[in-house]
Amino acid sequence: MMIGIEPNREAPIPRANAQLGNDNVLHMDENHVGDPRPDQTQHEGGFRPMAELIEARASESDTLVGGPHYGEFIEQVRELMDRARLANPSDELAKETIVALEQLNARLDEAVVDEWSSPSWTRTDLPARGNITLPPYTVVSGGRDGVTATVTFRTFHLGGNQAAHGGHISLAFDDILGMTAALATGAVTRTASLTVDYRSVTPLERELTVRARAERRDGRKVYLKATLHDGDRLCAEANGLFIVLKPGQP
Repeated sequence: MMIGIEPNREAPIPRANAQLGNDNVLHMDENHVGDPRPDQTQHEGGFRPMAELIEARASESDTLVGGPHYGEFIEQVRELMDRARLANPSDELAKETIVALEQLNARLDEAVVDEWSSPSWTRTDLPARGNITLPPYTVVSGGRDGVTATVTFRTFHLGGNQAAHGGHISLAFDDILGMTAALATGAVTRTASLTVDYRSVTPLERELTVRARAERRDGRKVYLKATLHDGDRLCAEANGLFIVLKPGQP
């Protein structure tokens, strides 16, 4: 069971103006003020507010950004990453692959957009929002009391001896804790400190559970904790300090 947020008396955590809906989309409530269609100049801490961007896209069209096959596109890229991680190609195969990838990269150059227009961080219907730089995770539940997600580390995330690399574990913690901080505060935050303790081997190709919660807030500082479990076994745990950013703060 997730433990609720326990604010300190001096600086309680305010009621969040963001929540994760049944569709796993981060929604802003009526207390949020701002242009629902932000452009590149309207940002918080160097970010365009993700929740607003998602809401704006959802209200403008029923067509998913990136198209109906974007998820399969991302999955095939992940498959390539998995194979490249352990590939030992002959020189002939390496040269064939180089030619094929050069041609593919030239085609993809035609579709490259700026970060605000890319679907790779707002497709909440896909694992890790369609972001291939993140280990693929799926949010099970989320709210002011915390976030529960499942994550599967793949061959690409191999550290050695069939165990996930500690850096990829830390990356998963960082992104999920960032979501947790957003839900707890209704604000944009950046990571100030992240400490990960590795308690046991984290396996590949198994659905693992991440549970994250905000424990307290002191002014702009938000203290969070998360755990990673393989069933009942604790694989790793993280303690994070996130800072609520001022408008325009990078």
